[in-house]
Amino acid sequence: MSGRYEVKPGMMPFGSCLSNTQADQQVFQIDENFIHYRQIKLLARAERLSKYYQTYNYSQAVAGAIACLIINRLTQEHPQYFDCQKSSANTWRFHSYLTQETLDLDANWQLQQVKTPDNLATPTYASILDALAAQVQEDLTVICRSQNASNWLSAIHLCYPNHWSAEAKIGQDFAAIHAPVAGMEKINRRADAIVNTMIDREPMVRFAWGLSTDTRLNHHPEPPPEISVSQWHGRSFDSQYPRLYLRIERQVIWGLPKYEAALFTIRTYFRDCSAIKKDSVLRSKLYTAIESMTPESLAYKGLVESKASILQWLNSV
Repeated sequence: MSGRYEVKPGMMPFGSCLSNTQADQQVFQIDENFIHYRQIKLLARAERLSKYYQTYNYSQAVAGAIACLIINRLTQEHPQYFDCQKSSANTWRFHSYLTQETLDLDANWQLQQVKTPDNLATPTYASILDALAAQVQEDLTVICRSQNASNWLSAIHLCYPNHWSAEAKIGQDFAAIHAPVAGMEKINRRADAIVNTMIDREPMVRFAWGLSTDTRLNHHPEPPPEISVSQWHGRSFDSQYPRLYLRIERQVIWGLPKYEAALFTIRTYFRDCSAIKKDSVLRSKLYTAIESMTPESLAYKGLVESKASILQWLNSV
């Protein structure tokens, strides 16, 4: 909306009114596309779970606290879809009415048993984080901090990657994770302070955007075996048959200072640029934002070859 492409933290208090009524108060946003989002996750898991789900130095205490947070938010935000009850003195039973899956957990919020209808997730859930990720439309990551203030990506469940991979990032610290991002140099110099904010401060929300020529959720750098690299990669704008979308990520950061950790959720949305093009104000903002990108940002976003044709299309009648 500034008409400039900027790389900045852009964190706002969670729950800030963004004209989305109740959805602004939700960590986990559920909509009419739930079945599609879940199917993409199931396909990714079936392809190779370790390609999309990784953990590193992810303690049982942190894993339990993250699971408890996710379940509490789901049952509070969507009581019509999720239920969690104590099944005995030391166990819990979590049920999703969307997937008809029931997860039995022990006193430490660790997965004990899964009851599922015929469309059983394959492979079987590896952990409570893996199981809960299959119940929502967000990707999930967890960052942890040690007593000496070092930090690392401790868990990641990333079935909707935007040209990056879980295997490449797991175990890295904030600065290393974001080193390839063009324009991140100033932010990375404050990496430790940003991680401290993520863990110690009140929950926050931020947004990131880029351009895509399709609405495929899974853009892992490595295509599945049966699909060619060129077909999988995307980001190829055809001015004769123009398809262009804003790929928007809503990211929620929820700190758990007691556990020296934070949950970071990523919800992906698409907005058709043909609709934006019809609004003179939005079209102008998008045009100048693309025009303002540095050569490094254009390369990072995969827009070097298509920038001129995209701008020409935006300006055409």
